[in-house]
Amino acid sequence: MSNRLIDRVLATDAGWSPLALRIPVGIIFVAHGAQKLFGAFGGYGLEGTGQFFASLGLTPGYLMALLAGSAEFFGGLALLLGLLVRPAAAALAFSMVIAIFAVHIGNGLFLDKNGYEYALALLAASVSLLISGAGRLSVDAALTARSR
Repeated sequence: MSNRLIDRVLATDAGWSPLALRIPVGIIFVAHGAQKLFGAFGGYGLEGTGQFFASLGLTPGYLMALLAGSAEFFGGLALLLGLLVRPAAAALAFSMVIAIFAVHIGNGLFLDKNGYEYALALLAASVSLLISGAGRLSVDAALTARSR
């Protein structure tokens, strides 16, 4: 892979603002991914999440739960570290689009009715990080500064 492509993926001139998104959104995604993958924080683990996904028509359910849980858990870790933030944010944004349209859209906007407002907020944060990159105080910024 060319160094120019890697530099473009890691590059960020966004300052400190992405940090304000990366940390809380990263924590949220890690926790949700841990629910799906490991049954942590009251989650159902891969088996239970897989059954739920299959009931929605996302088949094979176990594989879809593994993919969603991995995107959320490892993508959230990437946000927390500020490592490969743009690819992680792209995967997380895609996961939120699937969540909105497969699970929440029929329930309207509001969270109290299991609507899509929360997933939409996470989608917006992910897209913002996809555009801005990791910002300062990130592994991405350190790597690109080192390569100059």
